[in-house]
Amino acid sequence: MSVGTSRPLKTRDARRPPAPRHGDLAELGLCPDDLPDGLVIADEHGRVVCFNAAAARITALPAERALGSALEHALPLEDLEGRRWWQLTDPYRGLAIRVGQPERNLLLPGGREVLVSARYVRDEPTGPVRRVIVCLRDTEARRRTERSHAELIATVAHELRSPLTSVKGFTATLLAKWERFTDDQKKLMLETVDADANRVTRLIAELLDISRIDSGRLEVRRQPVDIGAAVGRHIQAYVASGQSADRFLLRIGHPLPELWADPDKIDQVLSNLLENAVRHGEGTVTIDIEPSASPREREEAATSVTVSDEGPGIPEESMNRVFTRFWRGSKRGGTGLGLYIVKGIVEAHGGTITVGRAPGGGAQFRFTLPVGTPAHLL
Repeated sequence: MSVGTSRPLKTRDARRPPAPRHGDLAELGLCPDDLPDGLVIADEHGRVVCFNAAAARITALPAERALGSALEHALPLEDLEGRRWWQLTDPYRGLAIRVGQPERNLLLPGGREVLVSARYVRDEPTGPVRRVIVCLRDTEARRRTERSHAELIATVAHELRSPLTSVKGFTATLLAKWERFTDDQKKLMLETVDADANRVTRLIAELLDISRIDSGRLEVRRQPVDIGAAVGRHIQAYVASGQSADRFLLRIGHPLPELWADPDKIDQVLSNLLENAVRHGEGTVTIDIEPSASPREREEAATSVTVSDEGPGIPEESMNRVFTRFWRGSKRGGTGLGLYIVKGIVEAHGGTITVGRAPGGGAQFRFTLPVGTPAHLL
């Protein structure tokens, strides 16, 4: 049966349903154009009988030109060494026990890479090939993932090199010349080593968080959280380190609903947002905590936290990149992973986070968390 790309495959009479075969498009009532990957099917003579919309998009060949043509002409594939793929594999006259080809990178005319896998359909195990089914996938998504991983490795290597070089240098100096230094000099060196070790520890923690976020394994251990007190502790820490108390304005709207969240992870979110406001912003850092509507359906109560500063703010063209990996804004420094992790933590709680412009012109981050009590405690 020839299958084109312009009409859906017919379904059989539901009154006498035969036993369906796994993967049979006709049994599922699907059209080849519904598939997200490119699908090309050739008959026993090597003529293309199906060329779906995704295949046309990937190959830039209209389906009407591909249908009826030889498979090797519709898909003139070459391997990475420039050899003709169909001549190498020869599905119709090759080994009779071969059932297909595993996915691999091949080249279309013009050097465009595409991921190709094939399956040979036979009526019996070693019989002649009746169908060659080819799956095509664009490599762009995989390339973006590979680039992201390469950037992550490069960033981590760069960030680790500086503190580890410092630790190695100071410890080697102390071991070699311990008697030559005063106690104050030794203390300063050890404090520097301690600070650099903490920096490495934070970076490793960030990498573990990213791994859990990307794999959907970020665990949230919910407990009652006093969000106002948590913000207050962060402000006190900044004041103790030398910041003026007048630089912070904390406003809490009452009554706040009881918030159940992971206190350590919420501290991580607050720490990152406040650090961004203090380091990159100017003027007063305002933190507003108030009840709001829940981002979840069928839930009414939520708590929102807004952190605003009076600095230059974030350029409009950068707003949609703030929560992506490696975004650092106009000022360099750090790994550029903090806001990506913040977004992952907030979303793991079922919440949302947005960025915008504060009334004073600076940056404004607002995250909202649903506050419902965990089901096992109801």
